[in-house]
Amino acid sequence: MGCRRRSLSSSEDGKGYKPACGADDANVDCFSYGVKERFWKRSNRKIMEIEERPVFLPDDIVEMCLVRLPLTSLMKARLVCKKWRILTTTPRFMQMRCEGQYQSPWLFLFGAVKDGYCSREIHALDVSRNKWHKVESEVLKGRFMFSVVSIHDDVYIVGGCSSLTNFGKMDRSSVKTHKGVLVFSPLTKTWQKVASMKHARSKPILGVYEVTSDCLIIKCRQDRRLLRTRIGGVSDVYEDPHRLSVRRQLRNSLDETEVSPKPSRHLVRQKNEQSSTKDVRRFLIIAVGGVGSWDEPLDSCEIYDSSSNKWMEIQRVPGDFGVVCSAVVCGGMFYVYSEMDNLAAYDIERGYWVGIHTSTLPARVHEYYPKLVSCDKRLFMVSVSWCEGDGEIGRRNKAVRKVWELDLRYLKWEEISRHPDAPMDWNATFVGEKNLILGVEMFKIFGQVLDFLTMFDVSDATKNWIHISRNQIAHQLDASSCLTKSVAVVHL
Repeated sequence: MGCRRRSLSSSEDGKGYKPACGADDANVDCFSYGVKERFWKRSNRKIMEIEERPVFLPDDIVEMCLVRLPLTSLMKARLVCKKWRILTTTPRFMQMRCEGQYQSPWLFLFGAVKDGYCSREIHALDVSRNKWHKVESEVLKGRFMFSVVSIHDDVYIVGGCSSLTNFGKMDRSSVKTHKGVLVFSPLTKTWQKVASMKHARSKPILGVYEVTSDCLIIKCRQDRRLLRTRIGGVSDVYEDPHRLSVRRQLRNSLDETEVSPKPSRHLVRQKNEQSSTKDVRRFLIIAVGGVGSWDEPLDSCEIYDSSSNKWMEIQRVPGDFGVVCSAVVCGGMFYVYSEMDNLAAYDIERGYWVGIHTSTLPARVHEYYPKLVSCDKRLFMVSVSWCEGDGEIGRRNKAVRKVWELDLRYLKWEEISRHPDAPMDWNATFVGEKNLILGVEMFKIFGQVLDFLTMFDVSDATKNWIHISRNQIAHQLDASSCLTKSVAVVHL
């Protein structure tokens, strides 16, 4: 009891009880001989087993992580294991990546020629990171003068030529003109074939229309029952003094006089079929013009329907329209521009051509064909015009590249921007993507091939062009690449 009282009294001084194996006495062991070491080893072994045990995440969590990666990182992630490669190539993953807006624009340059041979290399630029990449492709080896167009996550290669005597070489002395169509998927680096065109074409003029209606009839050339129009023909629409929308007036007149055609055997998609394939986005590719097997300019037109995987001929371009040099789809109309400076449009839903009279453009340099571009649901044209010294006396005239916008209501062209570079490339390529116009110029000067990639944001109030890339790839290519190049923009 005395000892007990001393402990209590000591607690009043702030000391209290002291454990026999407390921290103050490290030399005291509470366990018998060897028990402490065995207990420590057993506990440590369990911790090590837990740390070495692999952690498996659910597939949906892995997908959520991988879907946010940039394309270059995603390609590397596919090399980690077979499971990741399968997860990142499923349609579900592609849809998640598209709907989640994790994609960035990529520009693909096709048709490069090196050492006289059609290169199998596809040059791809990550626009957001300004970095070029190369994709090897044996499929395109020896093929040149083809056209490309981007649809969703794929690039369609349409038509083209190949040499019969010197395979792989760009030789126009003896060529075979192709009617085949190839599909390149950059995300999976795979190729496939779809239905071939009705006519063999090199450098066809292409347009893409994404179908949004439940049911769309594609009318063949033989089933023409609608009003036919010609450029320069007699029509009340063309004599309209107020220059209102041709398309709107034609639709009003057709609504009053036209009898609805009977259902055609070319009805490619019914409403009941749509219900079973809601996830499949249907699109049309329109091919017009180009050069045939005997180097003759073509005026035939045909449409590819993704739902039926078939090409169908449609009404030809009006005979006095001229050779088509550029075309684009905008607002349900397929606009085409000819070398004779005529403008027409094909109404995709109704299936007829409409001649369009617009306000006169300033005189252009005829060696440079205008390029139609559609972005942000607006119609633009990039052309080269003479600039008379900017109004200053004594300054020499010079050629400048201008961007024009067509007012689709009043059919009036308006200049909105000027390109900062001199128009050195007469075959410059311009493509629209969302609110951007991307231009690729490639030309030979002083014995060296140069390339310039510029971008113009139509929604930007400054209306200025910016340089994205300069002299990154062309110095390795032949000068003939300026003629054979094709460009497509895909969000990946």
